[in-house]
Amino acid sequence: MTDDERPDRRSELRVLVVEDEMLVALVLEDMLTELGHKIVGPASKVSVGLEIARRQEIDIAILDLNLAGDSSLPIASALRARGIPVVFSTGYGRGGLPESFRDALLLQKPFLQLDVEDVIAQAKMTGR
Repeated sequence: MTDDERPDRRSELRVLVVEDEMLVALVLEDMLTELGHKIVGPASKVSVGLEIARRQEIDIAILDLNLAGDSSLPIASALRARGIPVVFSTGYGRGGLPESFRDALLLQKPFLQLDVEDVIAQAKMTGR
């Protein structure tokens, strides 16, 4: 890879990935790495994601809304309390979010790398 092909590291973000489907998590990690970002986690359980959300340095988080039947909302709440933008990765659409998170950004499953890139740009611009 030449210097011209390398992602701009000044825009590198530390992205928390919380996803219980291993294949989806791996694909998302690959996409984020390709976009020049650093992965924090990943986590597949609420308890692990919550621990990371409270202690790690994170710029943005992408959370699967439903983690094997458990909601990732406690993780999202902890991140919001720290001022960290949250993106929900879900197949349920906005209707699956509680009122308190209706303004959150969504990454609709199934998604493409361009979708990931777009939602991260939106999160950086809006700070949510």
